[in-house]
Amino acid sequence: MHRRFAVLSTAVVLTVALAPTSTADTSTADTRAPRPRPAQQGAADTAAERRQVLTYWTESRMEAAQPLKAPAPKAGTAGEPERGAPSTAPSTALPTRELQAARTPGEAWTGGGAVARTTGRVFFTTQGGRNSSCSGTAVTSANKSVVLTAGHCVKMSGAFHTNWVFVPGYDRGSRPFGTWAATRLLTTPQWNAREDVNFDVAAAVVAPLDGRALVDVVGGQGVAFNQPRRRQMYAFGYPALAPYDGSKLIHCSGRAFDDFVGTGDLGLTCNMTGGSSGGPWMLNFAESTGLGTLNSVNSFKYSFAPNWMLGPYFGNEAQAVYQSAQTASVL
Repeated sequence: MHRRFAVLSTAVVLTVALAPTSTADTSTADTRAPRPRPAQQGAADTAAERRQVLTYWTESRMEAAQPLKAPAPKAGTAGEPERGAPSTAPSTALPTRELQAARTPGEAWTGGGAVARTTGRVFFTTQGGRNSSCSGTAVTSANKSVVLTAGHCVKMSGAFHTNWVFVPGYDRGSRPFGTWAATRLLTTPQWNAREDVNFDVAAAVVAPLDGRALVDVVGGQGVAFNQPRRRQMYAFGYPALAPYDGSKLIHCSGRAFDDFVGTGDLGLTCNMTGGSSGGPWMLNFAESTGLGTLNSVNSFKYSFAPNWMLGPYFGNEAQAVYQSAQTASVL
């Protein structure tokens, strides 16, 4: 049975900027890359290409970016993510206990902190020449240059996107932390081959800007894999479709549930709309600092359940994407 869902990529949205955070220690992460290996695509991997991409993304083009058309669900292809040993790369000053978040279905984030710096907008051009955008998050990594997002935010309808950039703290055309061009895009083999929503995970490696790495400028959130399900989560994104207008960073919080309809994904009661794809889901999120541990991303919604947000379980496949990204050359 085919079930309808909508991916959440869309046009211009906003975030808030705060002071820098320091880079987290990754020594506790499991560095053994699980198989199968991620699919990879070179992006702007020369200085000339990066100049061209950065010149392309004018304020007017960002503001005119349009939503992606949702891919048709594919029956009989969904698979369960592989489970392995739990692994965590912590963010700076990770809270020592899990917060019991009150249920918040979709409200403006006014707490500032690291999440307002590490979360940003992703802009790209699709195979058909349409300019579009997603959300993404700077995460702690060995090369200090990794952005995690959703799979459909790097590849869709059989082709990797081009002109891919990350703009942390984007605000009504303002780019307080600069525009970061991707040199490499990675996604799971399951999303690459058949756009399986259970594996809608991706990473980008971005080039240094003015001689500095991304995490040295905006900080990095922690990231974790193979964690227990049904935990308290905070989700962030920049929804730009009604009832939102893309002007504010929105968050949802509550206890995640297992999708019992048609995937192996996590679910969260959340009213975010188009524009939030790739935004982070965090465990152990501290409102006082804006730091947490990324453990899924906004992926899709069922048309018959607009108050549910679904995000992929971060198992071995998602871990392989992260490990390959954090050990990749940034140029």
